[in-house]
Amino acid sequence: MPGSSHALTRLRIALTAFFALDGFVFAGWVVRIPAIKEQTHSSAGDLGLALLGVSAGAVITMTLTGRLCRRYGSHPVTVVCAVLLSLSVALPPLTRSALALGVVLLVFGAAYGGINVAFNSAAVDLVAALGRPIMPTFHAAFSLGGMIGAGLGGLVAGALSPTRHLLGLTLIGLLVTAVAGRTLLRQRPPAPRAPQRAEPAPGGAPRTGGRGLVLVFGLVALCTAYGEGAMADWGALHLQQDLAASSGVAAAGYACFALAMTVGRATGTTLLERLGRARTVIAGGTVAAAGMLLGSLAPTVWAALIGFAVTGLGLANLFPVAVERAGALTGPSGVAVASTLGYGGMLLGPPSIGFMADWFSLPAALTSVAALAAVAAVIGVTTRRAMGR
Repeated sequence: MPGSSHALTRLRIALTAFFALDGFVFAGWVVRIPAIKEQTHSSAGDLGLALLGVSAGAVITMTLTGRLCRRYGSHPVTVVCAVLLSLSVALPPLTRSALALGVVLLVFGAAYGGINVAFNSAAVDLVAALGRPIMPTFHAAFSLGGMIGAGLGGLVAGALSPTRHLLGLTLIGLLVTAVAGRTLLRQRPPAPRAPQRAEPAPGGAPRTGGRGLVLVFGLVALCTAYGEGAMADWGALHLQQDLAASSGVAAAGYACFALAMTVGRATGTTLLERLGRARTVIAGGTVAAAGMLLGSLAPTVWAALIGFAVTGLGLANLFPVAVERAGALTGPSGVAVASTLGYGGMLLGPPSIGFMADWFSLPAALTSVAALAAVAAVIGVTTRRAMGR
């Protein structure tokens, strides 16, 4: 038993490293988008179409990755996707047109979507083996890696060209993969609990079972990711345009949100152990809804910043709980469905906010984040039994 416990600890550390690497690499790429736009001589519209390559590659690959995990195991698939992610992040600076950029971003997006499904599937197995709700700690590592990647990228942007910077990310990614990947390849995934099956209804007819619940949990992931995407793309503009904040203070808006989300996820295991999954989702959705109403409608910058931070705390653990529950029900395919819906929410958020801002106003549009957070809370109420402890 001690040896088994030690093996699970090493597996947890290795998976945490991959989550952090994913956030680090993705954030490093994001901060160099302006330089890549200039290098490829792309218009805003051309760049937008090229960036769809990331989304398209991720969405297309996520369902396929679920099948690959069932066939080959989540550990080898995680390692392969990490190698592909590390190599592909170096490709954008080598392009000289929006079309070429879109093609290489399709590869990058495929690797990004694949590794997200693979390491979340591996994490679901580990959560089941440990019997503790540690899923939020992995997502905290992703958030922390993203903050470090963005901060480091900002620091080196003036000193390093995009080619050298992203090549450095490649080398770091391959190094982390070589070290952490050895643990994953040497260890078989812990035996997960048997997927929950639908209980038969009176008369022998099966009720809507695991697949239906997976879609419901995927909707929770969508509600959460919608808020993340909206905050990333529109939070700073709201502070600057509607509340006359300086550019520096406006940039701090998303930083407050991201830092609060990281803290919330880092403490998520303790919260889940005390409240259980259902109460955590209900409380998180309610807090996020209240925070976003404050953040979008507050008349002062500082009240809005507080609202952004409260929103981050509220949303922090909804996505990890949704993915873990979906994976517990139907394995890697459940993780793939929930992740795809969640990623879809992140894609849906920014353009939806833009359309609503044109029709009404940006503050009014941002209240949609509060509305969807409230939907997640309602789902928590209606799926108490399925959520479990």
